[in-house]
This record gives sequence, C-alpha cells and structure tokens, in this order.
Amino acid sequence: MDEVFKALADPGRRRLLDSLNARSGQTLRELCAELDMARQSVSKHLAVLEAANLVTTVWRGREKLHYLNAVPINALADRWINRYDRHRAGALTDLKTALEDTPVTSHDFVYTTYIRTTPERLWQALTEPAFTKRYWGVELESDWTAGSTVTWKQLGVTMEDPGQVVLEADPPRRLAYTWHTFTPEFAESVGLSGESRAAMAAEPRSTVTFEVEQAGEMVKLTVVHGGFPPDSVVRDAVSEGWPELVSSLKTLLETGEPLPAGSGQ
Repeated sequence: MDEVFKALADPGRRRLLDSLNARSGQTLRELCAELDMARQSVSKHLAVLEAANLVTTVWRGREKLHYLNAVPINALADRWINRYDRHRAGALTDLKTALEDTPVTSHDFVYTTYIRTTPERLWQALTEPAFTKRYWGVELESDWTAGSTVTWKQLGVTMEDPGQVVLEADPPRRLAYTWHTFTPEFAESVGLSGESRAAMAAEPRSTVTFEVEQAGEMVKLTVVHGGFPPDSVVRDAVSEGWPELVSSLKTLLETGEPLPAGSGQ
C-alpha cells in the first residue's frame, strides 16, 4: 500500500487519474494532449501508477489503452473502512470525490490484480463450476470453446439463453463471454424490482473478458467488462460488484478460503 500512497502524493499523477476517471481507456498521446504535459513526463507518471496498480493497460490492436484500476482503492477500504461500517459510511466516498471532479464518460470497467498462483490454476478458478460457486456464488457451466453456450446457476435459478456464449477461449491466457440474461426468476432471487429488471433486459448484452499474464512469481489478472450503452442500468448494478468479486477470487487462490459472501449481479 505504500506504493499507492506515494503514487497519489504527486499532483501530476493525480491529474492523470482524474483524466482517466473522466474518460478511461486513453492512449499515451491522448493523455499528453489533454493534460498538456510532455510525453516523457506522462510516461514516467504512468510507470509509477502502473507499479502501484492504480492504472492498468489493455492492448487493442496497435493501441495501448490506459484505464483507472479500482482494486487498490478497494483494498484500502477493506483494510480501514470496514471497521466503521463500510456500507453506511459510503465506502470510498472521499477517494471517489478526489477522482470524480468530472463526469465519467467511459462505459467499460477494467480491473487488474496480482495473484500468487499459476495461470492454469487461475483458469480453473474462472471456468470450473465448483470454483466459481465458492467465490462468486455462481456456477458457470460450459465446455469453454468459442461459440459454446454458458449456463449460469445462482441462488437456485438457472439462466440458459442462446445469447449467453463463449466469445474467446485461449487457455490459460484469455477468456471472454457474454453476460447473463436478466430473467424474472433471477430478479426475484436477488430482490431486483420489475422496473429495474425490464431496463436491464432492454440493454444490449454486455461482455466480460479475462486476460491472464505471468508476472514473475505472480499472475496478473485483468478483467474488462464492457459493451454498456450510455446511462446503463446494468453498468450501475455491477459497478461495485467486480472489486469484491476479484478480491474474493484472489483470497481463495492464495489462502484456500474466499471472502465472506457478498452480493453480485
């Protein structure tokens, strides 16, 4: 956590985070132009932010896109805010205020964490129903080949739909699939109102992608959840779920036990 605080101490790096919070997924050239900073300065600041895991990158063709990463901030909340009742206190309120001076215009969520495991073990945790049920509360059933369907089982509800499919499967490096259908049964099981469910069901189906990379003795996991329209109801619903889910996955792989059960969408 020392690296996180040191990274946040510099006003130039805070400006970079502000920019990425306002519009995530920017290239180095875009960041330089928006902040009116020299390329070398931005590159150095980004290196510090990446080392602190506050910024993560994703390659799209020849472009390297930079995203604000919520995982370290969530870890700060887990360490100190929980004892004062995280939900009632509004976890991360002060940090979010510092990073949200301008409206968010990016519609993708990108999270990165480092896990002491192997790529093969992490792939198992992402694809085997017995694993996913432990840290997610969801059983995902598929043969995990491109084009195959994915069946979701959660809280006694089974969600099957031709639109729930594997988009990419390159074990143990990359996995992508479409998000589940919002059925009336699912809505009832999680206490979702009929109005909210209808709004979610009306949106285009979103996509989640997991990228797995060896990073020394650790494994780097990047989760990209995208394809949301502006003012997405689904985006709002999952916005707080991913950090908790990724943290629980990491804890399970490193300790053998997941975090206490929370909620997911």
